[in-house]
Amino acid sequence: MSEIKAKPHGAIPSDFLPDPEGMLLIGGERADALAKQAGETPLFVYDLAIARARVAGLRAAMPEGLLIHYAIKANSHPAVLNAMRHVVDGFDVASAGELGKALAAGMAADHISFAGPGKRNRELEAAIHAGATLNAESEGEVDRALAIADSIGIAPRIAVRVNPDFDLKGSGMRMGGGAKPFGVDAERVPDLVRHIIAAGADWRGFHIFAGSQALDPEAIADTQAQTITLAGRLADAVSAVPPLVNIGGGLGVPYFPGDSAVDVGFVGDRLAGSLDARAESLADTIFAMELGRYLVAECGVYLMRIVDRKVSHGEIFLVTDGGLHHQLAASGNFGTVIRRNYPIAVASKLGAAGEEVAHVVGCLCTPLDRLGDAVMLPRADVGDLVALFMAGAYGASASPAAFLGHPPAAELVLG
Repeated sequence: MSEIKAKPHGAIPSDFLPDPEGMLLIGGERADALAKQAGETPLFVYDLAIARARVAGLRAAMPEGLLIHYAIKANSHPAVLNAMRHVVDGFDVASAGELGKALAAGMAADHISFAGPGKRNRELEAAIHAGATLNAESEGEVDRALAIADSIGIAPRIAVRVNPDFDLKGSGMRMGGGAKPFGVDAERVPDLVRHIIAAGADWRGFHIFAGSQALDPEAIADTQAQTITLAGRLADAVSAVPPLVNIGGGLGVPYFPGDSAVDVGFVGDRLAGSLDARAESLADTIFAMELGRYLVAECGVYLMRIVDRKVSHGEIFLVTDGGLHHQLAASGNFGTVIRRNYPIAVASKLGAAGEEVAHVVGCLCTPLDRLGDAVMLPRADVGDLVALFMAGAYGASASPAAFLGHPPAAELVLG
């Protein structure tokens, strides 16, 4: 075999441990038993106890009265939504399809906000009919919403998504600052809010989202402070109290080697100070934090079965029945600048010492389909299960499931 150097992978979340035989346990169930129960692999398994604990821990760390919203684009499985409905204060959606899922899960329409820069007229009408809040992304969208609302005789609920003049430093995806397709540039927001109010709409406040997937608590806290200051400045300019200010999320999760979990206690303490110091015009405003992956990423495991073990130029390839069509982010093709390895393990040998360096690849005929790049693993053979962790967010919901005609992955929800 070649002397290829092993590359590290991310740390396996502490909730996942082996049974006495070394088999991965998910929610107390053996991974092989879950695969048998599903009847097929690849398979997503979501342990909702982990997601609930995540929400509870976040609430304990944040200032009293701060609302927690779940951005359902991270994982919109019906059972996940049903569980999250009971532990969060609202859902944030980004399409009419997601709006329908949120309503079907039982979330009250007045606790749903609808963002996205390209809402079609039928989507605007659906949101207005339902009573959801539109996070308007432009003056043109506001005018279309007002015209639709007038034609159907319903006063629309409209908040303004603000493109701030700053971004979240170190974030995986920067959503604010500079020219962006998201939101209305801050200097144009006051005139737009006055227009919304004058038209008789129900103005619901501001949505200010500067970035996502940040792990630096200082950067997160600084951005939240700037967000609250900006909201106060805009409220003063409008001379009206925003009912709600959604300060976005941005809290990242530790996918890769060297990543550390966000110190939410630090973030919560700093946020409490920022809220205490907020402008008088925000004294009666309710604040919300919008999170997706932070709440559900760690609850999910993607199980795939090895269908071939091959050697090419001295390097080992473990070919699985999974792939980037279910796990685009783990393949490094979902906004990652440098490809790094997600936490990964041979499910039947969890915790065992590594014996060989292998590439874990999927079943697709593209060199991009690599879920483990030169990882040190115990010996694995055809029929063994491989577990990819941090799979609860942006797996099934953000991958090209129809690519090459392969079927979607099965999904099991525990708890």
